Amino acid sequence: MSKPIVLSGCQPSGELTIGNYLGALKQWVNMQPSHECYYMLVDQHAITVRPKAEDLRKATLDGLALYLACGVDPAQSTIFIQSHVPEHAQLSWVLNCYTQMGELNRMTQYKDKSQKSEANMNSGLFTYPVLMAADILLYRADKVPVGDDQKQHLELCRDIAQKFNNDFEKENFLQVPEPLIQKHFSRIMSLKDGSKKMSKSEISDLSRINLTDDKDQIINKIKKAKTDPMPMPKTVSELEERLEAKNLIGIYASLTNSNIEKSVESFIGKNFSEFKEKLSEVLVDKIEPISLEIKKLLNDQTYLNNILQVGAEKANSIASKKIQNI
Repeated sequence: MSKPIVLSGCQPSGELTIGNYLGALKQWVNMQPSHECYYMLVDQHAITVRPKAEDLRKATLDGLALYLACGVDPAQSTIFIQSHVPEHAQLSWVLNCYTQMGELNRMTQYKDKSQKSEANMNSGLFTYPVLMAADILLYRADKVPVGDDQKQHLELCRDIAQKFNNDFEKENFLQVPEPLIQKHFSRIMSLKDGSKKMSKSEISDLSRINLTDDKDQIINKIKKAKTDPMPMPKTVSELEERLEAKNLIGIYASLTNSNIEKSVESFIGKNFSEFKEKLSEVLVDKIEPISLEIKKLLNDQTYLNNILQVGAEKANSIASKKIQNI
């Protein structure tokens, strides 16, 4: 039997964080033996904020090095740059013609982004979910790993696929994808404010653990991470009102493949400084090898470009056939 197909991607828009690793890359690596995996660097999505061309090119190669350093294997997965497969843009236009304005108006992420950047309310931001649908539907993806911020977009993708199939009376012509949501994963929040998602765009570098951070940077950031004056919690229910403590324990649980309950039990009666020391050890063990491998890979750009060429050729061979049928 053929393996189920999974597709995902990250925007090449700067440093990725421990949140990206735990929320996406770790899951990608674990799926490789059991799924046919397509992993993109979605540079077309990235240009909605109009980056400088040279910055985008650098961020794209940096992103590839990061994928590889985290364990994404080009021998097991198809890795490619979105814009190297022009069928993504072609299908996006077709699907735009089968997507209602009202459906896009309901997308909460567009509303949030447009409010934050009224000077850059371009149509790309508005139709972003349609391009995302094209990414997924080109490869008949069965599963799509999604976080909370992308669930609504995947629902729209499912609606577009079903409507297209119904309009042309072609059952299962476009595969209706299912969301793949991690179990036992806590959303990673800012080290400075437990109510905000950890983000590479936040001004303070102390708010996040970057996947390129070295040992000293990691230890310093965890030492300075915001907590509260109370001792370590005795029960999970205590964490609901202690967002910073919940965030740090969530990071520890995700890194150690544990759950929140077991992690809380492990530190009952201990103080936060002791817990932070242990969390720093776990982070350094995981992040330092990734950081070193990224630096090594970026010194061999011929190798990186070869991976992208092979990936684009494989992706294009599938996408071009789908476009002809559409």
